Order: sequence, then structure tokens, then C-alpha cells
Amino acid sequence: MDIVWFPLHITLFICSVTAAASEAALAKPNCSSHCGVLTEIPYPFGIGAGCYLDHWFQIICDRTASPPKAFLNVIGLEVLEISVEGTLKVTSPITFSNCSNKPLGLQAPNLEGSPFVFSQKNRFSSISCGGIALMTSLYGSTIGGCLSICDNTNTRVLQPNSCSGMKCCQTTIPLHLSAFNTSFGAVLNADSQMACKFAFLVDHDWFTSNSTNISAISEMDSVPIVLEWSLLDYTNFEIYGTNNWTDDKITNCSSHCFCSKGFQGNPYLLDGCQVPSSVLGQLFLLFGGWWSHKVVRKRKHIKRKKKFLKQNGGLLLEQQLSSGAVNVDKIRLFNSKELEKATDGFNADRILGKGGQGTVYKGMLTDGRIVAVKKSKIVDRGEVGQFINEIVILSQISQGNVVKLLGCCLETEVPLLVYEFILNGTLSEYIHHQNEELPLTWEMRLRIAIQVAGALSYLHSAASSPIFHRDIKSSNILLDEKYTAKVADFGTSRSMSIDRTHVTTKVQRTFGYLDPD
Repeated sequence: MDIVWFPLHITLFICSVTAAASEAALAKPNCSSHCGVLTEIPYPFGIGAGCYLDHWFQIICDRTASPPKAFLNVIGLEVLEISVEGTLKVTSPITFSNCSNKPLGLQAPNLEGSPFVFSQKNRFSSISCGGIALMTSLYGSTIGGCLSICDNTNTRVLQPNSCSGMKCCQTTIPLHLSAFNTSFGAVLNADSQMACKFAFLVDHDWFTSNSTNISAISEMDSVPIVLEWSLLDYTNFEIYGTNNWTDDKITNCSSHCFCSKGFQGNPYLLDGCQVPSSVLGQLFLLFGGWWSHKVVRKRKHIKRKKKFLKQNGGLLLEQQLSSGAVNVDKIRLFNSKELEKATDGFNADRILGKGGQGTVYKGMLTDGRIVAVKKSKIVDRGEVGQFINEIVILSQISQGNVVKLLGCCLETEVPLLVYEFILNGTLSEYIHHQNEELPLTWEMRLRIAIQVAGALSYLHSAASSPIFHRDIKSSNILLDEKYTAKVADFGTSRSMSIDRTHVTTKVQRTFGYLDPD
């Protein structure tokens, strides 16, 4: 069984290794790490309460979109990618002028007061014919800009990923830029003054990639840009929940933290930097751990079974077996797994009845036989002898009106006895609860009484040594499919030597139902 399940364990483990690398090592524990195409959301970013540092780092996942889209909650920008190394890729609107079917006045986001700034990986870009695009501060001063020259021959077209100054120009941006506005200056060609022109900040790597077509940008409303984020203005307590946090797995922790050489993970989580290992190595560790666990569990199981066997009178039964008092051929020693399976894990729906000594369950053995399994309530070691006594007593009995013992199990926490299954329940049920289908006539009552008397006579006189039941009552008399009486529940019985003609003992079990003997 374990060998069959091992490939499944391996498959699940490989999946968990992949998930652990992207989720457990980067996101805060028990927090979602993805939303649509955004497959990694490392802390201090997060979705849901308690999963992000503060409101600046809160991610909202719009699951009404298909696929779902992630947004920075405060700024409202769609998030495309987050790096634990301090960068964030988002979408930023394009500023259009004189372009049909395009909105006017859209500007790049204002990041002032936030832990974000525009990265110098971006380029300020303009696409027009002889137009000047300007970057201005929020106070109106010019901080950058570029001029795109119009090709008078009108033969030059924009190359898929090139911006050389003809119809398209680019420029770098100032360091630590957090806000700017885009505007358009005077054009060199008056005829093109009312022509469509647009400018935008854009991730330079995306702009120059082979998959980007510059000519298609005019049909877009936004482009990807790169932001840089830092925790320079936050304390250790705010980030990690402690002021005394130190970790030699993390280095260069000023505005950004990084895992030390040889470690990987999220330096913004406590114990977030771990030594990387290959999947093969982890599979080896898994197999070793699985095998060790299996060996330890097996040893513990064997040790527990030995403990219960001794606790449940196994040594006493061995003594009886060795003395020849027990007919070994008629007793089967069941293992716990057999009886667990037979009773569906001792399901409450399988209960046939409950008594002072335990609960009886209906079960089916692997060979198809229906049996009754009695599970003891007794935990007092001093009373365990009753069960061994019942085994010894019933092993000596071969009489048609005595319930047959099939075997026992002593390796469980409480001992289990397995009997033949008697179909029609107890005599008590027919006496105290009228059954219209089978009324208990005086003829039937007399026949049952004779059968029980015959069983007692056998026990008292015909057995190898006299056996006193000591708790004969209607609830201990069972009826089979032919309504033949079967005496049951020998837990309090006594076996006497033939030469012992008198025994003084206290009344056992139900007062008033002690054998006359």
C-alpha cells in the first residue's frame, strides 16, 4: 500500500516545491500570492487583511475580470509584476493630444508621499511629427522633454522597436522622480499643429523588445512602467513586528534588503531567506524522511500492540493455552486491521447493542461471514481477566444453545471478542416490545425456556468442568433465524473444579439472575 502511494507523494511534493518557492518563501504565511497573470505577490505587498505592510502595499484582486486583475489600492494602477528586490511593474496612461476617440488630459500617476518613485529604467517617449513633448513639475517648471522630427518625404515609418528621433523621440528621466505632468510645446511644422500626438513614460525593456510594435501604441490606452519601492521610512517594528530583529541571512538592508549570498527568499519576512536546494535533493530528503517515518511508525505500532497484548491479558491467555485449558483449534486470533475493516472503523451505525461490559458491533469478515464484535468499555486492568475468562469458558463449550466464540483480538487498546452473528436479537426485545409479525406465544416461551435450561444443564454438568454463568437474563439470551435460544455474555462466568462442591461468592451483575447452583 505504501509503495503504491509513494509516487503520489512524490507528485504532490514536486507541486509543493514549486508552490513553496513562489508562495511560502515570498508571500506572508496563509496569504494569497497570486491574482490573474500576477503570479508572485511578495510581502510587504499582499491581498487581504494582515497580509500587507500598510495601505500603500495593499493589492486588490478584481476577480470579476477575466482573467482577474491586480491593482494597487491607493494609487489605482494595475499591477503586472512585483519583485522582492524593489521594483514594481504597473500600467500608466498615455497622454493624447488631438487624437480622435482618445481621452484628453490623462497624466502619469502622482507618487508623492508614497514609498514609490519612477524608475530610471523608464524612458519619457513622444510620438508625433515635428512635436515637442515636455515633462513639467507639478509647479510648472520644465524637468525634461524631447523633440520628434517630421520626415518631409513622408516615407519613413516607425520601426517595430526603434525610436531614433524621426517621428519618435525618447529621453531619460530625473533621479527619484515621484510626480510630473506631460504637455506639448510648439511644433516646427505649422501644418501639423493639429495632428495627433501622444507622449508617455514607458519601461524601456518592454519598448525595445521584439514583441513590441511601436506603431500599435496609438491604439493602446496605457503602457507598462517600472516603479521602485523602498522601506527607508519604516522601522523594523513596522516591517517585522519587532525592534530587536537581526538576521545574518540578510545583507545590505538600508532602503532595500537582500538575502545574503547562498540564501534566497523574501528578506522582509522573519526567517524568509533560506538555503536553496534542488528538487532532486529535496526528493531525497522526502524519501529519507518518509522511510524513517514509516520505520518509526511501524516500531511504535509493534510496541503499542505488545503493550496492549500484555495489558489485555495476553500473558494470562498464553498460560491458559500452555496449560491445555483452552481448545486452541477453535479460537482465532484476529488482528486489529481486520476488525477495523469489518466494522467500518467501529461505525456507530453498526452498533447492535450496549451492555455493562461493552458495545457490540455488526461486522463482515473478508470471507463474507457476518459476525458480532464486542468492544470492551473496561480500562481497569484488574477486570481484564473477565475477557480472558470468557475466552477460556467459551472455548470449552460445544452446545447448540450457547453462542459460539470465533476468536479474539488483544492487541488493541481494549480487548475485542468475535462471535457468530445471531440474527433476531435478544429475548428481552420480544418480551418487552410486542412484535405483531411474531407474537411470543406460550409455546415459544416454553421452548426457549427448555433450550436455555438445557444449555445451563450442559454448563453445570456436561462440560469438562462445571461452568456457572452467573448472569442469566432475557437480554443475555439471543434468538437465531429459527428463534432458537443462544445463551450469551459469559464475562462473569465461573469455572469450578469437579471436587469443589461449594463456592461462596458475591452476586455478579444483575441481582436476581444468579444461577441456582
